[in-house]
Formats: sequence, C-alpha cells, structure tokens
Amino acid sequence: MIQTSLLAPAIARDVLDHALALGADFAELFVERKRRSQISLLSSQIENISGGLDFGIGVRLCYGHKVLYGYTNLADRSELLRIVSLLAAKDRRDPVVTATAFDFTRLTDHHPIALPLSTDKLLEQKIAYLHAMDAAARSESDKLSQFSANALGWEQEVEIFNSEGVQVGDRRHYNRIMAQAIAAQGSEQTMGYEAPGALMGWEHAASIAPRELALTATRQALVKLGAAPCPSGKLPVIMESGFGGVIFHEACGHLLETTSVAKKASVFHDKMGQLIANPAVSAVDEGLQGNAWGSINVDDEGMATQHTQLIKDGVLTGFLVDRMGALKTGHARTGSGRRESYRFAPASRMRNTFIEAGNHSLADMLATVEHGIYARKMGGGSVQPGTGEFNFNVQEAYLIEHGKITRPLKSATLIGTGPQVLKEISMVGRDLALAAGMCGSVSGSVPTSVGQPALKVDNILVGGNA
Repeated sequence: MIQTSLLAPAIARDVLDHALALGADFAELFVERKRRSQISLLSSQIENISGGLDFGIGVRLCYGHKVLYGYTNLADRSELLRIVSLLAAKDRRDPVVTATAFDFTRLTDHHPIALPLSTDKLLEQKIAYLHAMDAAARSESDKLSQFSANALGWEQEVEIFNSEGVQVGDRRHYNRIMAQAIAAQGSEQTMGYEAPGALMGWEHAASIAPRELALTATRQALVKLGAAPCPSGKLPVIMESGFGGVIFHEACGHLLETTSVAKKASVFHDKMGQLIANPAVSAVDEGLQGNAWGSINVDDEGMATQHTQLIKDGVLTGFLVDRMGALKTGHARTGSGRRESYRFAPASRMRNTFIEAGNHSLADMLATVEHGIYARKMGGGSVQPGTGEFNFNVQEAYLIEHGKITRPLKSATLIGTGPQVLKEISMVGRDLALAAGMCGSVSGSVPTSVGQPALKVDNILVGGNA
C-alpha cells in the first residue's frame, strides 16, 4: 500500500474545493504513477528490452448525470485549478459545498509481493527464463517453425482524492509471461499460445517452470497438425476449465455492467430476481482473491473491492456498479469502478469473473455425450454489445464419440448468445480455474481474470469445415 501521497493533500483539497465552488456535485482526482518493463524473444534472440515511467492526474467533475473529464502530467496547483475551470466553464452554477476534509484510508493489502520490478538482477533472470522456454520448445519437435516469448510487468501506484473526503491509495504489481509456438507440416501451419498472469512480482514466473509453460504452447500447436475437420451443426459441447470462461465474460459479463444496464442497452437490464440461466449456474465477480490477475485492493474510485454475486442458482442477483451507475440505476456500488490509467474516466468493469464450481467430474459430463465437441482451450472471438451474440474460435478442440475424447479437430467455432448459452449449461464441474486476460471497454484496457470449471453446454451451434 502507498505510505506517502503522490499529490500533496493541501493541493488536492484546494482543487476539489474549487470544483465545488463552481457548483460541481462531485469532484475527484485520480493520481497515478506507473512503471513498465517488457522483454521480448523471437527466433532464439532477445528482440526488445523496453521500459518506462508515466505519471499523471485525472480530474473528474460531475454535474448530475453529466461527467466532465480532463488530465495532466503536472502535479501543480495552478495547472489543476486551470483544468477544473475549463471543465466547469459551461456548467458553472452556485455552489452547495465549499470545504473538503480528507480521511486517509489504509486498506488491508490482500496481494503481497516478494520480487517487485525494482529487484536487483531481475533483467538477467527474465532473459534466462525466456531462453529456457525457447530451448525447451525447440527441442520438443522439428516441426516447430517459430517460437516467441514475452516477459511483461508493471507497477501501478494510484491515489484517489474526492470531494466526499476520500483519500486512499493502492500499489499494484502485475506480471505476465507469454509463450507462442508455431508448427508447420507441408503447407499447413498451426499456432499454440499460453499467457499466465498474476497480481504479483517476478515470483509468479519463478513458480512456473519455463519448460512447462513452453511445452503447453508447443503441444497446442503440434496437436492441431493433421487434425480432422470439425463437424458443423447444433451439438453438445464440453468446455474445459479456465479460459473457457471468456465466453461468459464477453457474452454475459459485459451485459451485467451498469455501463450498459443504465442505458438499457443490456438484455438483462430489467431481469433482476428472474431466472436467466440453468439452475446449475452460479456466477461471481470479485476482486478479493489473493494475487489473482484481476484482483485489486481498492477500485479506481476509492472503494474497497468486494465479492459480488451475479447469478445464484440461475437467478440474476447482482450487477457491477460504479459511482455513476449507482446514481443512474439506484443499485448499490460494488467496488467495480475501473480504468486503464489517469487518461480515462472510470466505468463499471469486471475483476475476476467466473462461474462457480459445481459437483460433476469431466467423466460424468463425457458419459452423457454420444457425439459432440470437447473445447479444451478457447481462443479469441467477437461479441455484439447489447445482445451478447458471439462468435468464438476454439484454440484446441477434440471430437467426443460415445462418451470418449477421440481425435483432435481444427477450425472449430462456437456461435450463439450469452443469454442462450446460460440456459443450455446443464452440468458444472468441480475444477474451477482462472485465466488472465486484458479487457477493453469505455475506460480503456484493464487486467481481468476469466474462469469456470469444466461445464457442459447441451446445445450450441458449432461452425466447422467438415
């Protein structure tokens, strides 16, 4: 946690009081200092080593439901006062309150780290790690035509001041290792990819054997060489734990953010308390899980993070609510106000979003499928905002025949809508797992975790080339 202020509280008080004196209902300063580091390997050589330091302050004024936002790189009283005056120029009105007293809040740090970016000799360790991955991948098969890897980390310090007296800080360390393997056989070329991440220092990578990570990506690429064409049509699909949760995140999670709910742009905006999924489905968004990639101690509006039940036994029980979403919808805030940096105003965003564990085994689910698809690893896709209509490719897929996983498949695509898929999930496994990703929305790109246990979708449209 931050022990000293990134901005002098006296300056913050003067700036916020100036905003209130111009009639703003609410004013906020988001102060950020971010240090980045990245090392890239390609063709067995270190291709790039880069890093940087960024500092800035975001200024937000609210007049009713209207939000005015600006930012600067200067922690200067006159500059911040100037920005407030410019923002308020068209909305200036008689003030209601003109005094701010801060109550500095020190929250419990749920995400301790051991090896921050500033650790001595970290560069050498990262380079050695990437070379070890490359050597392991290339020794696995002569069909491997290319291997690339990245070690990415950043340390983000934030401090939030607002006109309600909040002064709170947080320090977040992110570490992510990416491995990509390309295999070739004749004219066919396939790709495998793995990228674990955590809200940790370099100790996260140190806990994962470089050979293990490299071979996970390599195996994905190799298994698809010579894979059979995927069948098409409506089929049962079993999705493996972990990154399979990307479908829930994209096709359903965004529809539960007040960013869309407040505008009635979500099909779920008026479904609170109603059955929207199979009773086998319960889903959560939370930021408390220790060192998880999408976790935070405090959101970017200064509220402590929490556990938010979205769906319980198929019933819609919660939305993801930021300050402005609460004002527009009447739902209580959930500590979900997030932003990429000081350049963005906050919005309701996901943290660690997942379908909760059930009581079935993978064998239980397979036994119910005569002919279907096993989606071991999901890939990318596209989603239609508002309706949750999606189109996702399966990065690693297999045919299920008579209750058994048989041959690998290529070019598998899952097509449907979030509301439809929720109703088709009939079995949920015990093996909950999370996977790291970056989520883009109106407030920029933020680290989020997706997740689920293995689960069975009874009926979904599969696009293939068989």
